[in-house]
Amino acid sequence: QVQLVESGGGLVQPGGSLRLSCAASGSIFRVNTMGWYRQAPGKQRELVASIPHEGITNYAESVKGRFTISRDNAKNRVYLQMNSLKPEDTAVYYCNADLWVLGGARWYDYWGQGTQVTVSS
Repeated sequence: QVQLVESGGGLVQPGGSLRLSCAASGSIFRVNTMGWYRQAPGKQRELVASIPHEGITNYAESVKGRFTISRDNAKNRVYLQMNSLKPEDTAVYYCNADLWVLGGARWYDYWGQGTQVTVSS
């Protein structure tokens, strides 16, 4: 009933930029924390950035100063602006959201299917 759909991934040269977008849709009452994770082949999935409904953003040390997470609460969307991209940023990026569905009794954790980001010359 609820789904997260990512977009904006692609191939970019080192030093370039990409903007990822994720939209949560369905019978949603409230979206709490949203975030972006990434996973490279052979590595564990790691948190890139997260943002609460209202509050302070969090970033992995490896992306601080280069990435910016933001959200549009009215549209249940979260964005990740990625600047000064490096080859080590190459990974599948996944959108994550903690949310309550309409009529639900608790929050649930949802994941998108992922979008590929490749940084290469």
